Amino acid sequence: MTFRRPATALLIALSLAACSKKGADSNTAPLPTGPVAAVAPPAGKDWTEVASMTPEGGVRMGNPDAAIKLVEYASLTCPHCAEFTKEGAEPIQAKFVKSGKVSWEYRPFVLNSYDIPAFLLTRCRGAEPFFKLAEQAYAAQPEWVGKAMALTPAQQTELQGTDQSQLFKKMASFMGLDAFFRARGISAADQDKCLGDVAAAEALANGTSKATNDKNVTGTPTFFINDELWSVPATTSPVAPQLVARLSALSGS
Repeated sequence: MTFRRPATALLIALSLAACSKKGADSNTAPLPTGPVAAVAPPAGKDWTEVASMTPEGGVRMGNPDAAIKLVEYASLTCPHCAEFTKEGAEPIQAKFVKSGKVSWEYRPFVLNSYDIPAFLLTRCRGAEPFFKLAEQAYAAQPEWVGKAMALTPAQQTELQGTDQSQLFKKMASFMGLDAFFRARGISAADQDKCLGDVAAAEALANGTSKATNDKNVTGTPTFFINDELWSVPATTSPVAPQLVARLSALSGS
């Protein structure tokens, strides 16, 4: 079950360069053929508390050398991604990431212009709080996406006339994302810095283009396990239980 990227133009023009070059993925590794041994986390840490940015533009939770590397291409505005996170985040972290057998990398996939400010703010405090902030953004998705869908013609005209460096700040304000993330410890000054980072916004667009061109990702959520596309066996059933079953079979858990 995936939420497809629309073929039509974005609701608001991003004016972002999007290019792609073929290259090796850091998650390339053969799938394990037998039970995977647990790996102890760093002293005083839990693997679910260990997170880092990846060269591909994602955020990885867990053991960076895990035998099983799960990559999720996802959008913060995607309702199926929100459903997957609600159902799958806890069991995947508790059963697989904590053991050090599996790492979980979230790679942003831009479905529409509203994803840009949401991603910029969710990553604003770095890697470690990213997954928790993403969970909270998904839980509140109907509210802030609803505001995006309800923009008035006057607001849309205002956005179209806004300079690129201020565009995402204004979008976040219209959607209520500025207040949402202030309540979670991201100051107005930090938000201004993150939302005004045009290079980071371009990187999100480029990452989406690369995923589309190199890996044929066209919808969200899309999953790879050790760089091998995992096709959802039953598209009419919830994704999370099926993925948990697949990871259990691979890891021997």
